Amino acid sequence: MSADGMRVRREVLGSAHVDGVRVDEFTADFQDLITRYAWGEIWTRPGLDRRTRSCITLAMLAALHHDDELAMHVQAALHNGLTHEEIKEVLLQVAIYAGVPAANRAFGVARKVLDQVE
Repeated sequence: MSADGMRVRREVLGSAHVDGVRVDEFTADFQDLITRYAWGEIWTRPGLDRRTRSCITLAMLAALHHDDELAMHVQAALHNGLTHEEIKEVLLQVAIYAGVPAANRAFGVARKVLDQVE
């Protein structure tokens, strides 16, 4: 796996999350793929800071109804310095451009994560 990708993955998601991912013969190639490309190629690019990447990621995951990934990235957004208020603003933006039902569900997912960290 990419050393840069794994470093960034740990910095954004936290070591507890990364260490908790089940990697076995069946999932190893997929884990390598996302570590190399998502974390090693995209999240390390200089064009956007991590806060901005977190905002974009939250919006896309909410719009696409990927609730488990959204919950993980709400936590990551907090690691990247986003405030509860900024996460709320991202989800309000989702309501206008991706639909109220998508945002409603995303607010529920985010609320659960934020309740756990409060």
